[in-house]
Order: sequence, then structure tokens, then C-alpha cells
Amino acid sequence: MAPQYPIISEDAATSKAQLILYLIPVIGFFPSLWTLYRRQGSREQLAISRLSITLASAWLLGYLLLATGAATSDLFTLRLFILNSFLTSGYFLVSVWLIIRLLQGKSKRLPGFSSFAEHKVSKYLS
Repeated sequence: MAPQYPIISEDAATSKAQLILYLIPVIGFFPSLWTLYRRQGSREQLAISRLSITLASAWLLGYLLLATGAATSDLFTLRLFILNSFLTSGYFLVSVWLIIRLLQGKSKRLPGFSSFAEHKVSKYLS
């Protein structure tokens, strides 16, 4: 007897591909912003878009602050650049981890970030 695989509709596959696109580091910010700007998409797409924008904005703000601090400091330059690389690596690893959880069908929420995104980002963009 042949194993039975679940039937996945084209809409579900397209939706999953869009969600993966939203979670790609840096690049996913722009389709996420467009989705929220148009206010179209499923509830899950809007939630992932808000999370993607929150993660990218937090990374960019931290990156700019650490780079500015490294450029203006004589004493802590190397330490701030190392911290900046940890921040960037963490952002990419969290994004990859979320993509893997999406493919596994598990929860795509991050404690703290998801609730912040739902309250603050939706207030300004939705």
C-alpha cells in the first residue's frame, strides 16, 4: 500500500512561499511593508509582515547605533564592531530559524517581538 501524502492546495503553497519571502533577512522587509501598506492578505501574512518589519527595524537601529559608536570611539571600536557582528548574525539566525519553523508548520511567534509588532507596528502601518 502506497503512503498517502497530504494534498496541499496551490493557495497554501503560494501563501507559504510568500511567508518565506517575508522572513528573508533585509530583503523581506520590502514585500512585508508593501503587504501592510495595501492592507491585503491573510491574518497570518499580516502578522508575519509585522514581525519581519519589527525584526528588520530593530536590527537596522542597533546596527546604526553600534556603527556610529564604533566610528566615534577610540577605546571601544573593536568591541563595538564585534557586538555589531553578533547582532547581525543573530538577526540572520533568527530569520532562518523562523523560516524552518514555518516549513515545519510550527508557531511563527517570537516572545516579545511578536506582541510588540502587533501593538506598535500595526498602530502605524495598518
